Amino acid sequence: MGGMTAVPPARRVLLAAPRGYCAGVDRAVIAVEKALEQYGAPVYVRHEIVHNKYVVQTLEKKGAIFVEETAEVPEGSIVMFSAHGVAPTVHAEAAERKLATIDATCPLVTKVHKEAVRFAQEDYDILLIGHEGHEEVIGTSGEAPDHITLVDGPEDVAKVEVRDPEKVVWLSQTTLSVDETMETVGALKTKFPGLVSPPSDDICYATQNRQIAVKQMGAEADLVIVVGSRNSSNSVRLVEVALGAGAGDAHLVDFAEEIDEAWLDGVSTVGVTSGASVPEVLVEGVLEWLSQRGFEDVEIVKAAEESITFSLPKELRRDLREEATRLLRG
Repeated sequence: MGGMTAVPPARRVLLAAPRGYCAGVDRAVIAVEKALEQYGAPVYVRHEIVHNKYVVQTLEKKGAIFVEETAEVPEGSIVMFSAHGVAPTVHAEAAERKLATIDATCPLVTKVHKEAVRFAQEDYDILLIGHEGHEEVIGTSGEAPDHITLVDGPEDVAKVEVRDPEKVVWLSQTTLSVDETMETVGALKTKFPGLVSPPSDDICYATQNRQIAVKQMGAEADLVIVVGSRNSSNSVRLVEVALGAGAGDAHLVDFAEEIDEAWLDGVSTVGVTSGASVPEVLVEGVLEWLSQRGFEDVEIVKAAEESITFSLPKELRRDLREEATRLLRG
């Protein structure tokens, strides 16, 4: 009798839900598009509106100009602040240059800013858990620079010093790994038993939901592909979460063509997800690429329903309303 031929395992894709755009990103991208329609090009945007290469390139083609500093915006122009938020000093710089500002800061980031201001007014030492140099951290720190100490992960805890261990609170960047943040909080509580927690969770709902979905599929996946840009904190975290959940391998790509065929060696199950600043068209490109290589069977791994939406920035709403009124009056 001849030996039986091993049947190769069926190739399948586990597709995370939710994935891609969160409400804050959706609002920020639409805000740039509406501003270009309303005021005409160029509209200046301080920093990338969201951390995604494709989105930035698409908006540039429509007439958005991305700058690093307010000083680069010509006096009297329109400038939009990115979803990551800015420090009060940036608002002051814009006023000095007589710039018309549209603030597209994600409302969940604004919530953290308000918490920082309130706790600073009550003279707390604020321990901000986040990544040094990230735009969101720079913006939040700028709300109360004399009261805020950055804690960049559990290994930073040993060197943290406060004035009064009974008057200390933690806040966090909204796009962190939930597990790592709680590990940092645990280390801080061991050092400062009187540590106060923020009134509600700072890590955004979308970041958490995307991490939960990846955890659910991670153990089953031989490979996880996360669609997102390298400067996107929440996308980078998804790779880490996938590996932590037991995925055989995990990679971050901006576009399908960045996938290395060698990653598929011996792989029968591929998990696919995308960061909160990634448009669905990029995920569709990855699914098409996989389909052409035999991964046609797609199963949805659903972690949560998302129905949150945010209204456009108030400055834009006002001008769109006035325009609509003008048109109605003929």
